Amino acid sequence: MRCGRQSFAVNEVLPQLDELLFSSVEGVSVESVEVTDTVVRVEARTTAERAACPGCGYWSVRIHGSYLRFPRDLPTAGKFVVVSLRVRRFVCGEDSCPRKTFAEQVPGLTRRFGRRTERLRSVLVSVGLALAGRAGARMTDAFKVPVSRNTLLRVIASLPDPVAAAPRVVGVDEYAQRKGRIYGTVLVDVETRRPIDLLPDREADTLAAWLAERPGIEIVCRDRAPFFADGATRAPQAIQVADRWHLWHNLGEAAEKCVYRHRGCLRPVPAPDEPAGGGAGHVVALADRAPVRRTRPRKARHHPRSPGGRAQQAIRRPATRHEPKHHSAGP
Repeated sequence: MRCGRQSFAVNEVLPQLDELLFSSVEGVSVESVEVTDTVVRVEARTTAERAACPGCGYWSVRIHGSYLRFPRDLPTAGKFVVVSLRVRRFVCGEDSCPRKTFAEQVPGLTRRFGRRTERLRSVLVSVGLALAGRAGARMTDAFKVPVSRNTLLRVIASLPDPVAAAPRVVGVDEYAQRKGRIYGTVLVDVETRRPIDLLPDREADTLAAWLAERPGIEIVCRDRAPFFADGATRAPQAIQVADRWHLWHNLGEAAEKCVYRHRGCLRPVPAPDEPAGGGAGHVVALADRAPVRRTRPRKARHHPRSPGGRAQQAIRRPATRHEPKHHSAGP
C-alpha cells in the first residue's frame, strides 16, 4: 500500500471480484480495483457483442465509440464504491429509425441518465417507501449512502403505477377543484376503497365514455345528480344503486314517515316504578305531533363568566345598589 492507496493484482483477484461485485450482471468485466481510505474505485467494461436499439429494437454490432460512466454503488466496509464503467455507443442500421446512434445499457446495473447502480437504487426505493422523506434521509446516512429527502421522493415518484385489477363496483361522486366554480368527478373502487381515476369535469358524456372503456363494471354507486344518472344509464351492463350515505338517508326518511303515519297506533307504556298513565303517556303524546323544524338559528349563548355573558346578566338583572338612608335633620 502506498500513499493510502492499494491496488490488487489483476490476474489473482479479478475472477473473484466479477463474482462478488457483478454476480447477477452479465456482460461486464472488471479490469482493476483501487482502494483508498474512503473510496473504492472499480474499473470495468462491457463485453456484449451487440446491443438492441431502444427506439426500433434493431440489434446492432457496429460500434460508433465509447465513453465512461461513473455510477455509485452500495458501500462496502464503510467505504464509498464508485464504478468506472466504459460503455459503447452503437450505430442503428435501421433506416426508418430516428435514432442514428444509441448507448448500450447493462440490465441490472445501469439505466438511461442514471447516476446510481440498480441495486443502490432498489435500496433507496425500499427506504423511501418505508420512511418517506426526512426519516428516510436520516436512514441513508446510517447506510453510508447519504441522499436528500427530495431525492428519495423523486425516486419514489419515478416508480411505475402498480397494476390494479379491473374494478367491478365503482362509486361516482364529484369533487371541487375550485369550490363553486370548477368541479370534477372522482371514481372509487368500492370493494377495495381506493380511488381509480379523476375526470376533469362532471359531464354525462365524460362519465359515459369512461364506463364504455371498462365493460367489466357491473355496479355503479352514485348520488342523485342528474348528470351522473345520465352517464351511468349509457352503460347498459352496469346496475345503478345509491351510495351508502344516500341509502342511510333514504332509510331514515322512510322510517320517519312510517312512524308518523302510524302514530295513532302508539300506546303509552308505563314505567315499572310509575302508575299507568303517568309520565310515559306524556312522552308518547309528544310523538303524535309533527316534527318541528327551526327556521331561525338559535341565538348564541354566552358563558356566564365571559364578557358577553356578564353584560347580558347585567341587562336581565340590574345590580341593586345599597345606598345609605338619608334621615332628615332634627330641629
